[in-house]
Amino acid sequence: MTGTETNISTRISSGELRGSLANGIERYLGVPYAAAPIGDLRFAVAAPHPGWDGARDATRMGATSPQSPYAGVFGEMLPLVMIEGEEFLNVNVWAPARAKDLPVMVWVHGGANVHGSNSLDGYDGSAFARDGVVFVSINYRLGAEGFSVLDGVPLNLGLTDVVAALRWVKAEITAFGGDPEQVTAFGESAGSILLANLLGYSEVRSLFGRAILQSGAPTAVPAKAAGKITRLVAKQLGIPTTRAAFAAKTPAEIIEAETIVTAGGTPITGGPSYATSIGDATVTVDPMRAVLAGAGKDVDLLLGSNAEEYRLWFVPLGLMDKISAPFFAAVRLRFGITGRILKAYKRSLTDNSRGALFGTLATDLLARLPINRIADSRLALGVTTYVYEFGWKSTKRDLGAAHAMEIGFAFDTLSSPDWFEVMGENSPQALADEMHAAWVRFAKTGNPGWEAWNAKRPVENFDSPTSGIVYAPREETRAVWKK
Repeated sequence: MTGTETNISTRISSGELRGSLANGIERYLGVPYAAAPIGDLRFAVAAPHPGWDGARDATRMGATSPQSPYAGVFGEMLPLVMIEGEEFLNVNVWAPARAKDLPVMVWVHGGANVHGSNSLDGYDGSAFARDGVVFVSINYRLGAEGFSVLDGVPLNLGLTDVVAALRWVKAEITAFGGDPEQVTAFGESAGSILLANLLGYSEVRSLFGRAILQSGAPTAVPAKAAGKITRLVAKQLGIPTTRAAFAAKTPAEIIEAETIVTAGGTPITGGPSYATSIGDATVTVDPMRAVLAGAGKDVDLLLGSNAEEYRLWFVPLGLMDKISAPFFAAVRLRFGITGRILKAYKRSLTDNSRGALFGTLATDLLARLPINRIADSRLALGVTTYVYEFGWKSTKRDLGAAHAMEIGFAFDTLSSPDWFEVMGENSPQALADEMHAAWVRFAKTGNPGWEAWNAKRPVENFDSPTSGIVYAPREETRAVWKK
């Protein structure tokens, strides 16, 4: 932080907070929104924080959820902060000095439900505060602590943590100058999926009125399927899938077992992973079906994906040349990829290698096709929706417009070292200015500044040197799924 930093304070229901002020921006960091999920509260729904006496220091980042470092080349590429401590159910708040009744944006990080935190330098909320928004970033329980399927344990603890954090924002944000009736929740990857899954929650409109979903559509599976990784971890540990057995193990012991059973998998090629379960009060039915039927229609929605999501995993791992014919055939069978569909994709791609075909198909199945279906279903209901695609291609590591590439642009934090290993050091600032401004406009007005979804299928393509609306992009490959 540059400039002179001074101490400031505010009071919330849990007690007094001592934060910092510099360059016209107030910061309150590591503020607990719930009690530490340890002891009797471990593997339980987040409980209210008991509060504290005196002024609590909120000038430093708080603890992060227990997790392992990224493995191999991803440890070189992807930023990760791990801070020990028990009170990791916390939020960070950035606000303009002396703010009052300003729009609020709440960030839910990604990381495949096993990595991530609100403490990354690249998630600094200063640019949002600079532009008249009270910005909040949250932590939630990860891995087995947040997404296990255990006997005697509520489902989806990580998701209910997100709900608890959003309820905290509603109750406390006025102390930071925010308007609890103007909340926009946004997230990327797993964070986007969690928010998307809440669109079918009966209380969603009480949590947020607008949402931005970056590279993550509603996705949940029956508890038995979601519990597969829990059973594998339990087998690795030699214990039953009960609360008592898991609570007897330290987070570090469980994480070590998770690392073993998930080795070699990716979000694109598959493998054991943690997912939202269908069957609790937050996700009573398949959330995608619920959204297509009209759930969340009262929430203003902006959603999109990156043009080459798959390259984040395929290029660093060398998978472009390693997708075998039998594997590809099995995937085609599982997802009903007919010869006609395959021919349409081959016609649309300049690279017809098996790896490029598989990656493009996977990107469409996981992101672009669901986004189109959601936008179409909301259009049929007369609900306004905005769709984007991030198309700027990074030359760093030949990643192109890969998964997560848009985050630094949306946050206007291109100068953060967190992004150098995926974007390089000369990313186009003009594109960040444009994308960040769109996110802020949406939070303030519900309109990011481009044409809403309609029968012409307008998609705002964020690219450099020129962005702009593209109508019905790659329509041949989208439409072939319907025939």
